[in-house]
Amino acid sequence: MLGTVSNIFRIRDLRNKVLFTLALLIIYRVGFHIPVPGFDQAAIAGIAESRGAADTPLSRAAEYMQMFTGGTLEKSSLFGLGIMPYITSSIILMLLGEIIPALKKLRQEGQTGHKKIQEYTRYLTVLICVIQSLMFMKLLGGKGLIYTSDWYGRTLLFGIVSMTAGTVFLMWLGEQIDEYGIGNGISLIIMAGIISRMPWAIHQLWKDIDFSVGASSSGAIGLDKVLFLAAAFVFVIAGAILITQGQRRIPIQQAKQMRGRRIYGGQRHYLPLRVNHGGVMPIIFASAFMMFPPVIIGQLANRFTGSAVLRTLQEAFNFRGYTYNVLYVLLIFLFAYFWVTVQFQPKEMAKNLRDAGSFIPGLRPGRRTADYLEAVMTRITFYGASFLAIIAVVPSLVATFMHIDWRVANFLGGTGLLIVVSVSLDLVQKIEANLLMRSYDGFSGAGRIKGAYG
Repeated sequence: MLGTVSNIFRIRDLRNKVLFTLALLIIYRVGFHIPVPGFDQAAIAGIAESRGAADTPLSRAAEYMQMFTGGTLEKSSLFGLGIMPYITSSIILMLLGEIIPALKKLRQEGQTGHKKIQEYTRYLTVLICVIQSLMFMKLLGGKGLIYTSDWYGRTLLFGIVSMTAGTVFLMWLGEQIDEYGIGNGISLIIMAGIISRMPWAIHQLWKDIDFSVGASSSGAIGLDKVLFLAAAFVFVIAGAILITQGQRRIPIQQAKQMRGRRIYGGQRHYLPLRVNHGGVMPIIFASAFMMFPPVIIGQLANRFTGSAVLRTLQEAFNFRGYTYNVLYVLLIFLFAYFWVTVQFQPKEMAKNLRDAGSFIPGLRPGRRTADYLEAVMTRITFYGASFLAIIAVVPSLVATFMHIDWRVANFLGGTGLLIVVSVSLDLVQKIEANLLMRSYDGFSGAGRIKGAYG
């Protein structure tokens, strides 16, 4: 392992890519701590701390947004919005590409169409940034966190421009990593934001640990809970790696062709279908949808305190409630199949196989092949969605039954851990590909490591 790491820095091109990527990630973390002028940062931090200590729908939603986007709501930072607006605009345009013929045609034009869609994505990102930063600044201004009321309008305008520019700069950093660094730039920025919060979670867990006899029975975190958490953390990571790398290989036979006096083709290879085709997107969509009902019902219950129906709904949609978690799991399954429907095109894949002179043994090229691929993907998606559902509810189960701070339990499973595992595997795969291309050994002597997309 140490020899492999030393080989990375022996190759000049790979060394420059790794150092360039690390430098841009350091710039991201530095800008993360630059506040927007005009706001009382101490008061904002105090409100964020009191909000985080309470297990409320608003605090849950804010914590989820911070962990996923890489941004922060604890201060009006330049990178407070994180990279979420860019991800949102990318998803919107990707979904619109399935229903708008003009966008679908652009996607089929290769590199030229991809550049045009990227341009539209940037424009939509700026629009989303303006809307989100306006809402964030109005929230801060409404709580009286602006130093001088005479400069209220100018401070809001400066804050909107600053936070929009910060997100656009993060988008540019991600593109620079894609072009000159190594790994997926946007994914690495998100992963850096998640990992940066892990030391706080470890410190918070350490403060609550009590190794004295009978600590678990008194409600503290005893040695048995610590051992269980460590084992569960390793098990969840191992499962995330397994489901990320899991594939169903469909045998493909290439037809033989006579050219002159020689016969070409006839080789047998495989078509890999990922078990978790949607990645973390089903959890992201399901979590985004499930954030709104508890917040809306909680606000209505606070306004109409005498309503028994609202109190019942508030208990049902509690993050630890049975109804909430069942709906959460159902939405994960729904979006897992929805994402496969949008991204996986069996008819187009069958057409490409037929045009390339390849076929699945025992199946006629064309419609029969497309139906078979669709049936296989439908079956394996069930297992991928089941694992995503387990990963998603692990934090709630740990927080409920082990009485651990829910902010700490979030790092045991869920979206954050799955993103870190997927991005890490993809990064390791790309580094290993550079090493093998130059006749160096990879990270594993047992064989090549396959990342999330390879």
